[in-house]
Amino acid sequence: MEKRGKLELTWVGKYKEEKLEPRILIENVEKSYGEQNTENMLIHGDNLLALKALELDYTGMIKCIYIDPPYNTKAAVELYDDNLEHSIWLSIMKKRLELLRNLLSDDGSIWIQIDDEEQAYLKVLCDEVFGRTNFVNMISVNMKNVAGASGGGEDKRLKKNCEYILVYAKNYALLPLFNGPYKYTEISELIQQYIDEGRSWKYTSVLVNPGEKEYIGSTVDGDGNEIKIYRRVGLETMSVNQIANRDNITSQEAYKRYGINVFRTTNAQTSIRTRIIDFRKENDISDEYLSIEYIPRTGKNRGTVYEQFYKGDVCNLFVWLKDTSEIIEGKLYKKDLQGTYWDMNAWMKNLTKEGDVTFPKGKKPEKLLKQIIEMTTSEGEYVLDSFLGSGTTAATAHKIGRKWIGIEMGEQVYSHCKQRLDNVIDGEQGGISKEVNWNGGGGYKFYELAEPLLVRNKKLPVYMINSNYTWDMVCEAICKIEGFKYSICGEIQGYSSENRFIHITEGFVNTKYVMSVMKNLGENQSLLVYCKKHQANMILPENVEVKKIPKDLLDKCSFEYESEVQE
Repeated sequence: MEKRGKLELTWVGKYKEEKLEPRILIENVEKSYGEQNTENMLIHGDNLLALKALELDYTGMIKCIYIDPPYNTKAAVELYDDNLEHSIWLSIMKKRLELLRNLLSDDGSIWIQIDDEEQAYLKVLCDEVFGRTNFVNMISVNMKNVAGASGGGEDKRLKKNCEYILVYAKNYALLPLFNGPYKYTEISELIQQYIDEGRSWKYTSVLVNPGEKEYIGSTVDGDGNEIKIYRRVGLETMSVNQIANRDNITSQEAYKRYGINVFRTTNAQTSIRTRIIDFRKENDISDEYLSIEYIPRTGKNRGTVYEQFYKGDVCNLFVWLKDTSEIIEGKLYKKDLQGTYWDMNAWMKNLTKEGDVTFPKGKKPEKLLKQIIEMTTSEGEYVLDSFLGSGTTAATAHKIGRKWIGIEMGEQVYSHCKQRLDNVIDGEQGGISKEVNWNGGGGYKFYELAEPLLVRNKKLPVYMINSNYTWDMVCEAICKIEGFKYSICGEIQGYSSENRFIHITEGFVNTKYVMSVMKNLGENQSLLVYCKKHQANMILPENVEVKKIPKDLLDKCSFEYESEVQE
């Protein structure tokens, strides 16, 4: 073992390196679904090879990665041995995390859900792969109530009801502020909580009539920017109970109907409020209600004209329920910024119905993924899940307008992921559909991971081109192995920069042949030629390199890979 004197997690096989073959992806047009010009991808195959296949085209392009890898190593690996299980699991994770890091954009983040069996090991491993300075948070997620959790009767261990999400940035310095997350509580339920706990619920007033505004003067904020001040003539307020009695409705219905105008007052200690109080005194203003208009330079209302109301000589500020609430499916919910404890228990109750697919273990609610994706991305940005499971990440990303890439091996890519995503495109109404007003649309392309380009000859100890490959597939595969973008233009099959190109041929290559290809290149451009046979001792320009198939490909990567992960 290499002794470098640094803090790290070590295990058997950690430093075993393998040059993975970057396989090509083959679209199965019959299984692709919906709009044809989509950039969404559903990939069937081992996720390590699939991630390697994506590396050339998607490095630095993925804004958010969510993965939910196998928690139990016995279920994750082909062979199970008590002395090797953690070594195998850690090796599996390290290889994949390194590729995932490459795919992340510089301002992107990765979210890894895990349980307490492997969380500590994974945290140290992620510190090594992503850098400890790029650790953002560990989130505790309540996935079920304690009662009945994990089944069974009494046990020495406490019943599990929490899982954990490790969050890392690609570059913490470039990571933007998260949008949220928020906890939503239905207003009537929240009020009852306040009553049960003997706390005072303060959002009990309704602005029935804002009145007419009359400009009376201006002051300035700390930066010298104008704050316009108005008196409110004819402003009227009522309590929620008065509104309910007037309209002969329940208070709950009153909050639904008038929630946008519900407020409370507070003597918030702000510099702007202090300036309004001073303005009242200096100008001998006796009006009970004032309002102001100004353009905040920071905060969620920055850059737009924002209105605030004040009451009385001490200028108690109106704080609106709408600013911390949201209407979901016709109900008003109080919206509170969450910390590192997320309660998803309520969203687990109907989980079996989400996506119209059954996935008894490990299925995550769309609400959880919606929260993560909306925190970290904007519409049109890429989300990736390389342990797609039942398809929750892709389904959620699709419904909220993000581009997505999902990878899954085994038959469940057809029985779960494809079925679920087809349902989403057709407009299924489970999960978050109603909340986001999802009505269907979009599409995805279905890809199979190609077989190895080179295979051993059954009789001789040599490698040969896989007979299932067409010549076009061979050219694309060689381009990918050499790091060239596959793009046919005349005699050129690909390019790696503006000045470097590749030509691949089945024919015999000699000096005359090379010079005939070179005539189409510019003065500072170079050429890589791959062929099956070529003239010995060719005299070529310095900007030309000739390689042989399959000999020179064998030096680039390994063409024999056995999956470590069970289907």
